[in-house]
Formats: sequence, C-alpha cells, structure tokens
Amino acid sequence: MSAEKFAFAVAVAVFAGGALGLIVQRVLHEKFTTGGPRDMIGAVVGLLTLLSALVLGLLIWTAYGVFAGQNVAIQTLAAKVLQLDLALADYGPEAKDARMHVRQDLGTTIDEIWGSNESDADFIATNFAEAIHNLRNREGTLESLHPTTDAQTQALAAAKATTDAIGQSRLQMSFALASPVSYPLMITVVGWAMLLFGGYGLMSRGNPMSVAIVAIGAVAVASAFYLILDLSSPYSGIFRASPAPLEQVLAVMGKE
Repeated sequence: MSAEKFAFAVAVAVFAGGALGLIVQRVLHEKFTTGGPRDMIGAVVGLLTLLSALVLGLLIWTAYGVFAGQNVAIQTLAAKVLQLDLALADYGPEAKDARMHVRQDLGTTIDEIWGSNESDADFIATNFAEAIHNLRNREGTLESLHPTTDAQTQALAAAKATTDAIGQSRLQMSFALASPVSYPLMITVVGWAMLLFGGYGLMSRGNPMSVAIVAIGAVAVASAFYLILDLSSPYSGIFRASPAPLEQVLAVMGKE
C-alpha cells in the first residue's frame, strides 16, 4: 500500500473513532460521562496520549534514521567511486577503458536509483540485483588488467579493495530498505489513536466545531504516518535522498 493510501486510511479510521465517541456521548446518559466516569475517561485518554506520542516519535525517528542512513551511504559510495577512479588513474593509460566503464556504471546507477518508477518491493529487488551485477562487472574489468610495474600492482590492489568497498556499500543500501518500518506496530498505534479520539469525543459535546476539530486531528495523525512511510522510502515521494554527491563525482570524472 502506498504512503498516500495508508495515510488516508489512517485519517478515516481516526476520524471514525472521534465521531463514534461524539455519537456515544450524545446517546449515553449524562451520568456516564460526568463525575467519576469522566475522570476515568480522562485518565485513560492521558495514558493513550502518552503511549501514542512515545511510539509515534520512535517510528518517526526510525524512519528518519533510514533516510539519513541512505544519505550517508550515498556520500560514502561517491567517495569510494572517486577513490576507484583515482586508483585507476594512478595505474596509467592502460586503465583508460576501465575508468570509462566506471563512469558509465556510475551514470547508470544514478539513472536506475533516481529514475525508477517501480514499486518499493520491485525497486529493492532490482537495486539489489544491479548492485551484484555492477560488482561483478567491475571485478571482471579489473581482472583484465595485467600490471608490469610495482606502481601498477599497488594501484590495482587499491582499486580492487575499493571495488569491494563499493559493492559492500551498494548492498548495505539495499538491505537497509527492506522492511524499514513495522506495519503491525503502526496499526497498533492507529488503534490507540482511534481509542484516543473516541475518548475525546466522550468528553466533548457534539457540535460542528467538535466535528471540525476531530477532522483536523485525524489529518494531523495521518500526516505523521505519511511522514514515517515517506522517510522510509528515500528514493520516492516528497523526502528524497539527494544524488548530488554522485553527480558531483561523475562531473569530476568527466573532466579528466
């Protein structure tokens, strides 16, 4: 389910909880919503407020961790690709074709990651497969080089070590995108929010202003879940990880 659809479902569910609370408040006798019962409702509402705030904060922090982690991984990948290009440059003119392949692979990687229109599941599978494919291609390209001097041997060894680091970074980026958030946990929090707004309804009076405030609150809760899902998919949606570090490296490599 897309982030937009899930957030819309959350808004509807939370609004339904609040509306049900307002309806029940009008149906029940006043003695059930005043005095001692009202105090108990207020206590439970306070507990649900605390639980919802804590877990929602944890979910948002986890989702932001995925987003921030991907940005760090992109910067690391860019640095490693530049190191690989420099190592091949140190190897000498014989590595010209290998450097060209590295540039082409980097351009292809940018297009595959930021130009993809696939669903999250397909994107993760494709990204993982391409990471392995690119790693094998780079290893094959380096195996075609046959150093004749100590300097070339050292440069080739550095290039191979950097290639392994690049492959590891790409694979870690793919692994981090697999199941970044727990849907059962989010559904549990949605249930708490429904009960919470139901409690608010029991403690309020049914009038147009109350309904409007419930609607605003439902949208606010839904926006929090949208934020969680959007940050957990850093290559689609509003909050996107930037390809700028890779593009800068590609531009530098193209000038040489």
